[in-house]
Amino acid sequence: MKVIRGFKVPGFILAAAFSAGLGFGTSAFAQVQHSYLIDLNSKTATDLGTLGGTGIYDYAYATGINDAGRVVGRSSTGPGGQRAFITGPNGVGMTDLGSLDGFESSASGINAAGQVVLNSSGLFGPLQSPGGHAFITGPNGVGSTNLGTLGGVNSYAVGINRTGQVVGAADLPVGLGEPPPPKGNYATHVFITGPNGVGMTGLAHLGDVKFGGVQPAGINAAGQVAGTGGDFLHRHAVITGPNGMGMTDLGTLGGKNSFASGINDTGQVVGRSITAAGSYHAFITGPNGVGMTDLGTLGGGYSEASGINDAGQVVGYSRAAAGSYHAFMTGPNGVGMSDLNTLVHMPDGVVLTNATGINNVGQIIAVTTPVPEPETYALLLAGLGLIGGVMAHRRKAA
Repeated sequence: MKVIRGFKVPGFILAAAFSAGLGFGTSAFAQVQHSYLIDLNSKTATDLGTLGGTGIYDYAYATGINDAGRVVGRSSTGPGGQRAFITGPNGVGMTDLGSLDGFESSASGINAAGQVVLNSSGLFGPLQSPGGHAFITGPNGVGSTNLGTLGGVNSYAVGINRTGQVVGAADLPVGLGEPPPPKGNYATHVFITGPNGVGMTGLAHLGDVKFGGVQPAGINAAGQVAGTGGDFLHRHAVITGPNGMGMTDLGTLGGKNSFASGINDTGQVVGRSITAAGSYHAFITGPNGVGMTDLGTLGGGYSEASGINDAGQVVGYSRAAAGSYHAFMTGPNGVGMSDLNTLVHMPDGVVLTNATGINNVGQIIAVTTPVPEPETYALLLAGLGLIGGVMAHRRKAA
């Protein structure tokens, strides 16, 4: 099972860009934002609560869910910042996973054993690191291990599979005798680890993340990595072979760009792509990334897939005919798109605007307000040098 989160393209080349990419810094989230666990079998919605944030700091953003219904993500602790969290089964209770070696932390994925991949901000923490590091926990979020880097300063993790293989990106070292690069602009490669996060191998064939290389999005049980690569003007979703080997361009829905956001254990990839008509639509591929199917919209001109389960049920968000953004889900293999708000009993006035993950037993995680404002992503993507290819797809609900 692979469940992806709303967490996209986290950056770390510049300290500020890294902070923005993980959602660090409460100013980017100074709004009420709640996450819900949706049970499609009982048609109920459970508010996951927060780690103590109230008022303008009243938010929690769910990024992953496993088949036990354990949810991970990030939540405000109050004016002091935000921390990664994990819940118990079926979304019950919320446990602070700590700040790791940084000032703040965020969780980006969870597997069947409850192993969580985490990222620290590293900006003002005890180690006074100029960047952040990726971490993995033990089962059910217990303990944490620093995954290190590829010899440079920073690393971040975006996904984990059932054996505990982690995918992310990390800085390479500066060459012997060379001065540090301007503004900390280290070469950055995708990495994959062995089971339980042991060892970190750089995937040099996927290129430099900042300069047309692949931006990782997720990993499945076979070690196939989904991501996005290409130059500043043309970005395409890609898939690798097992354990990150090789790479196949998945193409587009007729336009210039496509972006991957998730992958399941059969190798079906989801994301968004520009159509021949110039609009971004959510897509799903067949097994091993073969073929690309337009999932349509909820009546408006935009949709984006955020996650997929092993049956090929896709979740994400779409502009509705009235102009607002609503969370959606599909049937198996992406067939049919339904407004999630019509499938569950929500409190009066509460609208699910984005579904960020789905497990294999009929549970979905969704949020009620927009993800970070566009200017936050502008800072992030400037650090990665991807402004030209990516900003157009980051329009969120108003």
